[in-house]
Amino acid sequence: MSSGQQIPPWLQEQIMKLQQSQQNLQSIMAQKQQLDLEQIESERALEELRKVGETDPVYKHAGAILIKSTKAALIAELEEKKELANTRVAVLAKQEARVKESIKEQETKINEMIRGGQKPGPQ
Repeated sequence: MSSGQQIPPWLQEQIMKLQQSQQNLQSIMAQKQQLDLEQIESERALEELRKVGETDPVYKHAGAILIKSTKAALIAELEEKKELANTRVAVLAKQEARVKESIKEQETKINEMIRGGQKPGPQ
């Protein structure tokens, strides 16, 4: 296509779909990164908690305050939080793979449309 030509509406639509998929991928990757940080934070907290004696007082955050708890309860809570984060990361990884595959297909389709210069058939 020459620089003087307008982009056909059918091609604009495909490009917009591609951009939406790319934004979706960025969102998924940001969520995964946040979960990775949560996992690291939980692991560090568990390491420190395991150093504490069984009878030593321990506290957990509840908003802007600290609440006294037990070492066992906090360990169980942190382990559950880590497990939940692991599950969410696995789900996001599958979503990421599907979106990346979709982006590849969309890019191929757009390139074929540009080379062919014609409107695609029904989807």
